[in-house]
Amino acid sequence: MRVNIYYGGRGVLDDPTLYVINKMQEVLEELRVTVERYNIYEQKNSIATLPQTIKDAEGIILATTVEWLGIGGYMQQFLDACWLYGDKEKISQTYMQPVVMSTTYGEREGEITLANAWEILGGLPCAGLCGYVADLLTFEMNQDYSLIIEKKAENLYRTITQKMKSLPTSNQAVTKTVLRTQDLGLTPQESEQLSKYVSNDTYVKKQKEDIEELANKFKGLLDKTEEEDDAESYLADFEKHFKPQTDFKAKYLFIIEGKKKPLTIDVDQDKLQCSYGKQENIDVYAKVTTEVLERIIAGKMTFQRAFMTGDLTAKGNFKTLRMLDDIFDFA
Repeated sequence: MRVNIYYGGRGVLDDPTLYVINKMQEVLEELRVTVERYNIYEQKNSIATLPQTIKDAEGIILATTVEWLGIGGYMQQFLDACWLYGDKEKISQTYMQPVVMSTTYGEREGEITLANAWEILGGLPCAGLCGYVADLLTFEMNQDYSLIIEKKAENLYRTITQKMKSLPTSNQAVTKTVLRTQDLGLTPQESEQLSKYVSNDTYVKKQKEDIEELANKFKGLLDKTEEEDDAESYLADFEKHFKPQTDFKAKYLFIIEGKKKPLTIDVDQDKLQCSYGKQENIDVYAKVTTEVLERIIAGKMTFQRAFMTGDLTAKGNFKTLRMLDDIFDFA
């Protein structure tokens, strides 16, 4: 069995929806379900082609966060793409479970919106999950909430395996009699190709960015000695200002603009390992420019301030990110 998760939030560290879908993914994988995650914000230049990934799944989870009003633009664009370019025959055989968490008001309306949208597309909606989260840490520590999330994931698994049926709805009737996409006489394969053409402009833009990135990398090879010296200086700075923390263990990966390899920092209580290159089991991924990183090392800015001002972007555990200013004393 295969289940796809489509996340329509912004990917911020304190997004409760990320915690929920991570927990659901763990449960499904324990049930030997193949789970594929699609973060729509990371594929915003090719949203039109995302509906084609549904054809490999028996069920999907549509997950989003209500931050001020409604399900958000990324999820709405994905649903629009499903309506315009999705394989309706495949969608009609696919179960969908909506997951909507809110940091303001409107989680129930968001869940209903997703369920209605999937029914109008002709799909099979399952019982969803919605909730309001005022404090993420409190929410994560509540065992009763964790149990509810796990049960919802199990319900999705049972619904798909038992191919549960549901009564007809008015949405399905409206779809058949009123709502129709423009009839272009295309096969599912031709619709898939059309979705790629729709994304062509953004694809070309992405190609140009990749070419520019490659050009910068080759340019960097001409001054390899200077690059290696810079790398060594960063390692020495982190090691020099390391401040061990009791009972703390974490692994950070910094993608530094202009550097060919990411900087990995592995902290295990009083032990520190800094190196360049990718590693596994990263707790926090961060992206920063050399200018901002040098300001932090010089004590002119903290990691937390850089994150709050947008000079440093990150994803992972928010609490672990905040520990950087305690681990490294650059003041």
